[in-house]
Amino acid sequence: MSRHCLIRALACSLFLLVIAPFPALAQHGHELASDTCVLHIGPYKMYFASYLPDTFYERKFCQELPGVGNAVMVLDYVEHEIRSLPVEVRIIQDTGSEDNLDAITITHLPTKVYPAGSISMKHNFDNPGKFVGLVSIGENHEHVTRFSFSVGQQGIMSHLTHYMMIIVPVMVGLAVAVFFVIRDRRKPTQATRAVGS
Repeated sequence: MSRHCLIRALACSLFLLVIAPFPALAQHGHELASDTCVLHIGPYKMYFASYLPDTFYERKFCQELPGVGNAVMVLDYVEHEIRSLPVEVRIIQDTGSEDNLDAITITHLPTKVYPAGSISMKHNFDNPGKFVGLVSIGENHEHVTRFSFSVGQQGIMSHLTHYMMIIVPVMVGLAVAVFFVIRDRRKPTQATRAVGS
């Protein structure tokens, strides 16, 4: 394998390793920024963070609360103009259907203006599960976003997903390297060409 091909294969592996996590950052109307979600609600943004103060003290979480219990969910406005707009927040069970919101709602903050630019919700999650947050802005709910999160379900699948984000790019890089090795071995050398001509 030539040095040029090896450098290309390693560069490809490094590129894939760097960009692989980014597709996971944008889903369900939010981006992950370490332990904080950035919610996109029409032209506006809010930061979302959740806490388990009884067990994890000051540690912040985003999509995965690692345990059940008393949780605090906080929404902080990015744009100052949202402070004058009515906002509604609802946390529902993730049943796959939102036909009957009242039946699956676990906590709800009615439409209200929050001039301080921050909303705090408390809820005691008795059981693990998957949930969806619904945030709407405007008198007639003109802008709405949904974001998924789980409670007490951080486990094998979660760790497997993080490992796959590293393993897959490395495997792709190795496959590219093997391809170049095989391709270089099949090419006749210039010396062989000279003898054959």
